[in-house]
Amino acid sequence: MVTLDRLVNVLGGYGVRLRFCAVPRSTELRSVVMPEGAHGRVVAGDVLLAIGAHSVDEAVQWAAAAQAVAVMVRDGEDTTFVGEGQPIALMVVDSAVSWSELAAIVHGLVLEGRETESGRGPTDLFALADSLADSIGGAVTIEDPLSRMLAYSRLQQHTDPARVETILDRQAPERLRALFDARGVSAHLAASDEPLFVAADAELQMTGRMVVAARAGRELLGTVWVTCVAPLGGTRLAALTDGARTVALHLLRSRASADLERQVESELVIRLLEGTADAATLASKLGLPPQPLRVIAVRAHLGAERHAPLLLAFERATTGFGWSRPGRSALSGTTLYTVLPGDESAAAHRWVSDLRAALPVGVTVLAGISGVAAAAELAAACQEADECLALHESRPPGHEPAPVYDESWDAILLERLRTAARSGRTPTRGPVTELRRHDRQHASQYVATLRAWLEEQGDPAATGGRLGVHENTVRYRLRKMSEVTDLGLDDARTRLAMMIELTATDDH
Repeated sequence: MVTLDRLVNVLGGYGVRLRFCAVPRSTELRSVVMPEGAHGRVVAGDVLLAIGAHSVDEAVQWAAAAQAVAVMVRDGEDTTFVGEGQPIALMVVDSAVSWSELAAIVHGLVLEGRETESGRGPTDLFALADSLADSIGGAVTIEDPLSRMLAYSRLQQHTDPARVETILDRQAPERLRALFDARGVSAHLAASDEPLFVAADAELQMTGRMVVAARAGRELLGTVWVTCVAPLGGTRLAALTDGARTVALHLLRSRASADLERQVESELVIRLLEGTADAATLASKLGLPPQPLRVIAVRAHLGAERHAPLLLAFERATTGFGWSRPGRSALSGTTLYTVLPGDESAAAHRWVSDLRAALPVGVTVLAGISGVAAAAELAAACQEADECLALHESRPPGHEPAPVYDESWDAILLERLRTAARSGRTPTRGPVTELRRHDRQHASQYVATLRAWLEEQGDPAATGGRLGVHENTVRYRLRKMSEVTDLGLDDARTRLAMMIELTATDDH
C-alpha cells in the first residue's frame, strides 16, 4: 500500500508527470490493473496503466470503468483532456520509459509497500543470477554503474581470480576497471545495449567475458557479466540479452522501493528537526535508540556543481539495511541532515569521514556537528549544526575536521555577533567608534592598542609585547586615548562591552 502523493513523488524521478489531479493526494492505493483484450476491458483497481489508449479521454473512460484513482497514459498521445468533473489523477509517462519498466516500478511501490533497500532489499537478484548462469552456461555477476557487486551466481564455470576478487571486495578491482576503460568497455556500455566480448588478460588473471548493459530508457542501471572463453552466440547470447532486461526491471523495482523508503525516512527526520511534541514517538518510528543524539549538517560540491554531489551524498547516507545504518537522514534544500545516536563527537567525525570516502574523488564535503541533545531538543541541535556548517564553510579549503558545537560554541557566538554587526546593528557612537574615527583621521593605532590591552587583561608589558612597542608607549597611548573619548577602563562592564564590539565589528 502507498499513498497517491508518494506515488507521484517517486515516479517523478522516472519520467512520469502529474498532469491533472482531482482526488486527495493522501488517497491510499492498494492495487494495479491494465487493460485486457482488444477493447480495453479492465478489472477493478486503484491504479490503471492505460496501455493502448489512443487518447486521454479513452484512458479516463477505462479508469472510470475500473474505479481507478489514478491513470497513466503515454506522453505524445492526445492530451487535450481538461478533467472537469472527473475524480481522477492523470499521469503522463515519458516516451523513453517502456510500459514493462513502468509496471515493474508501480507494482513495486503499490504492492510491495515497504519491502525496500533499507529493509530487506533485492534478495531475488541472486536467484536471477543463478537462473541466468544456468541458461547461459557461465558464471554471472551483476554490478551497478560504479562496478560495485550487486549479486553473483553459484555456478563457477570459467571463473577466474579476477572474478573471485571482485566478489570478495564487493567491487571490481581498480586495475580491472582501468583495463575495461582502456579497451572501451565503459564507453560501449554507456552508449549501447548490445552485448560486448572482452578478451582474456593473462596478466590480470582474467578469462574472457561477455558484458551487456541493464538499462531503463536512457539510464544505465547496471551491467551483467558472464565469464566465457569465446564470444557467446545463438541461444546463449539471446539468454544474456533477455536476462539484462529482466535485471533492469529488478533494479528499477529495488530503486523505486528504496526511493519510497528514503521519502518516509526524510519526512520523519524533518519533523523531528522542526520540533514536535511527539518527538520520542517519531524517534522510535525511525529506529533511533533512546539515548543522546547529535545532528550533522552536510553540504557537498564538485567545483561549481552542488546539486548532483548533494544528491549522491544523500543516496550514500541512506543506502543499506535500516539496522546497519546508525543514522537517519533527510535532504532539505541544499543541506543533508543526519540524526546520529551517541554522545561522543568522535563517532560523528567517523560518520563524516566515511561519507566523504564513499563519494567520488574531488567532491568537497563540508559539515557541522551539533551538541548532544535528546529527541525533543533536536530543533535546537539542528540550528547548532547549521551554524557549525557555516563556520566550516567560512574556513580555508581543506580545513579539517568538521566543527563540533561542544568545541566551537565560542567561535559560533562571535559569528552571531558579527552577523548582527553586518546587519547594521552596531553602535554609531561610543569609545570604540570615536577611536576608529581618530585612527582614520590621524593614522594612529588606538583601536589596536585598546584591543591588545583588553585581551592582555590590562597588562602594559604584555600589551607592548604583542604590539612590538615598549610598555611606556602603551601607557602614553592610553593617556592620549582618554583625551579623545571617555574610555571608562575601570568599569568591568564597560571593558566587556568594548571587547564585544571590537570582536563583532573587526575581522580579527
